[in-house]
Amino acid sequence: MSDPISARAKAVDASGIRKVFDLAAKLENPINLSIGLPDFDVPEIAKTVAKDAIDAGFNRYTPTQGIPELRERLKADLDAEMGRDVGDVFIASGVSGALMLAIMALVDPGDEVVFLDPYFVMYRHLVTMAGGVSVPVDSYPDFRFDAAKIEAAITPRTKLLIVNSPSNPTGVTMSPDEVRAAAELARKHDIILLTDEIYDAFRFDDTDGLYSPAMLYDRTLILRGFSKTHGMTGWRVAYVAGPSEIVEQMIKLQQYSYVCAPSPFQKGALAALDADMSGHITAYRRKRDIVVEALSGTFELARPDGAFYAFPQAPAGLTATDFCTAAIEKNVLTIPGNVFSGRDTHFRVSFAAPDEKLREGCRILCEVAG
Repeated sequence: MSDPISARAKAVDASGIRKVFDLAAKLENPINLSIGLPDFDVPEIAKTVAKDAIDAGFNRYTPTQGIPELRERLKADLDAEMGRDVGDVFIASGVSGALMLAIMALVDPGDEVVFLDPYFVMYRHLVTMAGGVSVPVDSYPDFRFDAAKIEAAITPRTKLLIVNSPSNPTGVTMSPDEVRAAAELARKHDIILLTDEIYDAFRFDDTDGLYSPAMLYDRTLILRGFSKTHGMTGWRVAYVAGPSEIVEQMIKLQQYSYVCAPSPFQKGALAALDADMSGHITAYRRKRDIVVEALSGTFELARPDGAFYAFPQAPAGLTATDFCTAAIEKNVLTIPGNVFSGRDTHFRVSFAAPDEKLREGCRILCEVAG
């Protein structure tokens, strides 16, 4: 019997994170510092509007690009925020869905896609699925955007530069100088710049208004969503803004894949835009401080200034996988760095957890480190 599985599927490896969760499945009530899931709920106004939409029968397909009132509001907000016309806006089925559509719309077999290592796990696999070539650029030990390193990785085959700020898994946010450098590199080499801003609200130490390369470079594709900022991970509502010729192709591909984002949740997302989330951002700044204070004396740690992750270095003599396995034996879940990187030297801690769980989990991690 011939092998029914495609080479495309075989090229995507999910084994690293799966091993962690296979081990974790044996635990009772673990301290879960592994998952990128906000520990707060959807704003009440968004839930009410979504439920009202369901009750009113708003349960059919929307236009593939999303409901007009949400797109118009987002475009107006983004134009004002970026200080320019950001292009066309459409509603995607989660930022993960938007990433897939962007890669499919932009990357041909053999095209190269440059991004920092460590990286959000989907980047490399989506590029592989499209037949492209991932070019991860080492950013250890501080995880900063080094323009010289990035430029050295750019070739005539480079099609796309991806930046992710604030970053998953490191929590590092690009400085204004780094944002300028990214925009200048993309312009100099005439490449598309994709900025993954799913954690845009979680900027804890932002002292300058320049935080997105979309403010400086018009061939930028902006990806944002409601999953992290509004606790709506299961609602699958995100948005994309960028050059019309790219957005049009992404909408066409969405028509033949996701069809549209969930109808009533688009209504809820529109209401969520007016919800005050500042209390949650303040709480997550405090959680960041708890983690940094608890871990810095034991682990080498680049201070996270955004998102809700820290990326400490595993103790000397241990791989991150070894350390995470030892922590699981003490009922604490974290993710080894080789899930996000060519290295297995660091591990990701999510501080999207109750404060008391964070403190206890960090105490155990320090204990395991000896």
